[in-house]
Amino acid sequence: MKILKIIGKIFSFIGIFLGGLVIAIYGMGLLFCYGPSIHARNLFVTTMLETGQLKFVVGLLMNDKQVEEIVNSNSMATFEDEMDDDLITIDDKINKNGIELVEITGSTYYAKMIIVNDPSRVKIASIYDGSWKEKGVTLEKLVNDNDAFAGVNGGLYYSDNNKGGRPLGLVVKGGVIEHNNPSGIRGLHLIGFNEDNLLKIIDLSGKSAKEVEAVIKNEKIRDAIAFQEEASDANNHFVKLIINGEKREAKGSGSGANPRTAIGQRSDGTVLILVTDGRGKNGHLGATAKDLIEIMSEYGAVNAANIDGGSSSSMYYNGKYEMTSVTFYYSNSSWNLPDGFVVEKR
Repeated sequence: MKILKIIGKIFSFIGIFLGGLVIAIYGMGLLFCYGPSIHARNLFVTTMLETGQLKFVVGLLMNDKQVEEIVNSNSMATFEDEMDDDLITIDDKINKNGIELVEITGSTYYAKMIIVNDPSRVKIASIYDGSWKEKGVTLEKLVNDNDAFAGVNGGLYYSDNNKGGRPLGLVVKGGVIEHNNPSGIRGLHLIGFNEDNLLKIIDLSGKSAKEVEAVIKNEKIRDAIAFQEEASDANNHFVKLIINGEKREAKGSGSGANPRTAIGQRSDGTVLILVTDGRGKNGHLGATAKDLIEIMSEYGAVNAANIDGGSSSSMYYNGKYEMTSVTFYYSNSSWNLPDGFVVEKR
């Protein structure tokens, strides 16, 4: 009987603790949503809406109309400018072995950027060997299996249960289309490099697989992945950050604050590859769309794009992880991935 009483007390304590925790979290959410700071409210709502599992929290605290107003006031303006390839002239005299890792600190994020002088070194690595697998591999394995020096996560993929073996939308590697299924993906964009080593950011919205194949052929795409442009109460994805040196207009913060991965190119062809932390990692919320735009602009990007982020955001450089997944279990690794941008060794 004593044992049963002890067990009962333990469960009672656990129940009270969990109940108190739920009440505390709910109260904190109410404070963010209805407290004195409009900026804190907007950042809280847009950030939660970008998470994979916690979107429902916003619905418990606010109605649909309130959420819609917040999303609309923290969104990205339409950006339909065509890229002008003449603005990029790859410098043949540049040190093609040049590669640098820099640290960047913001008020809500910590980031690292790989600066690669020679854009021909930046390619797509994938697990594709004639078919895709149910389970992907860590970024470390993706980099090492392709004898690369560095790498970051790539495009859209099925991330359920951290399987990570199947991409979404598009993968092009070495001029070969490894995956092409644009169906049902709103605002699909191609992000990658053509045969002239120019970064290309191409809107594929509404195109069929055959039409996408034609774009890849006409644009002479050698390596690319896909991300999506979507803004709603369920998602807040965005792609274009800077086009032809023009920064995309962002209302408010442009998005929530989360871990991010982005890629850009300077006028001399130098490639900028950025990864930020967030979601509590190092005590940081993460980077917003506006943050990414300002970082890429500061480092001289003529063109730049946001790619897959969140828990997928990771960076492997010279034999070790420089930026890793935000979850405790993967704090020294990455999620399983089907593909990623890698930097070849010299």
